[in-house]
Amino acid sequence: MQTPALHADGIRIGYHGPPVIDGLSLDITTGGFTAIVGPNACGKSTLLRALGRMLVPSAGDVLLDGRAIGGMRGKEFARRVGLLPQSPIAPDAITVADLVARGRYPHQSLLRQWSEDDARITAEAIEEVGMAAHADRLVDELSGGQRQRAWIAMALAQETGVLLLDEPTTFLDIAHQIDVLELCARLAAAGRTVVAVLHDLNLAARYADRMVAMRDGRIIAEGTAEEVVTARVLREAYELEAVVIDDPETGRPLVVPRARRGAAR
Repeated sequence: MQTPALHADGIRIGYHGPPVIDGLSLDITTGGFTAIVGPNACGKSTLLRALGRMLVPSAGDVLLDGRAIGGMRGKEFARRVGLLPQSPIAPDAITVADLVARGRYPHQSLLRQWSEDDARITAEAIEEVGMAAHADRLVDELSGGQRQRAWIAMALAQETGVLLLDEPTTFLDIAHQIDVLELCARLAAAGRTVVAVLHDLNLAARYADRMVAMRDGRIIAEGTAEEVVTARVLREAYELEAVVIDDPETGRPLVVPRARRGAAR
């Protein structure tokens, strides 16, 4: 049996009150694009932060290729897992190339400073996200979609096998959402393990290889889009009555919400 890239084993995570997540276990298998979905405040981002070592469970463990991530050195973990949080803020007056170059920090040390390899990998990451023409522009001058691609390029420059994205399409228009998710799908097809917290069920179902649906800090369904995006799961996760049909473009599940009782006509 293949060892999962990431494995949450009975984790409990909270902030300053009752735990948001308690006793949750999840396997993220190597390769592919996994989308974590669910209503607001269900624990999606909390789970992702635990997988990315931004939050430390009070019980249970998160394992990376069978090793507890809490026992890894910071740079070692950063060379293997890249995490892009919600709405990251770039330093003032920084160019795309300089931002992406910061992704090489985990690979440097007192004995290994900036090299030609670092320059090449930075340029390749910028090219991979389609931002080569904007490499010398200030990040603050970019559109929302361009800015998000620049941040993803920085994560790619880390050369990690696992990429965690917390709501990467938030505040983007539909065209830029599709650009970002198509990029995620390409990265997964090329061998990276991509995990993203997403709000749009239809886009998640279209692009993700695997989906995890949450409610109240627990997983209520996981599997393919066809296994997760069902009328029953939508009712349990979102309290939403909906019809699920085949997307005429892809054949994947497409959610059509039923009109709420008393809705205006």
